Amino acid sequence: MSDTNTLVQLAALIRSRRSESAEKSYTAQLLNAGPERCAKKFGEEAVETVIAAMGSDAAALKAEAADTLYHLLVLLESRHVALDDVFKVLEGRMGMSGIEEKASRPRSTS
Repeated sequence: MSDTNTLVQLAALIRSRRSESAEKSYTAQLLNAGPERCAKKFGEEAVETVIAAMGSDAAALKAEAADTLYHLLVLLESRHVALDDVFKVLEGRMGMSGIEEKASRPRSTS
């Protein structure tokens, strides 16, 4: 199974959990709580990933990275953003340096 396929399958599973009982599905609980709760949980997992990355335990980093990816997919689903749309953004950035890509973004006026 390819890495991309794993993410696509996980995103589809998360989408299917939207219609399940929150009593039986943690994913449904998160989705029912709304985007703000999903964003908070994603942020918590991202911080845990950073902490694991600063340590020397590769297994811990892998586990936290997996948790972070899962919670990112839940957050995207909570806002009805398709993973394929995120892939399209990434594909559009391929072949350009990170410095060029960042410079090409619209600047905020606030």
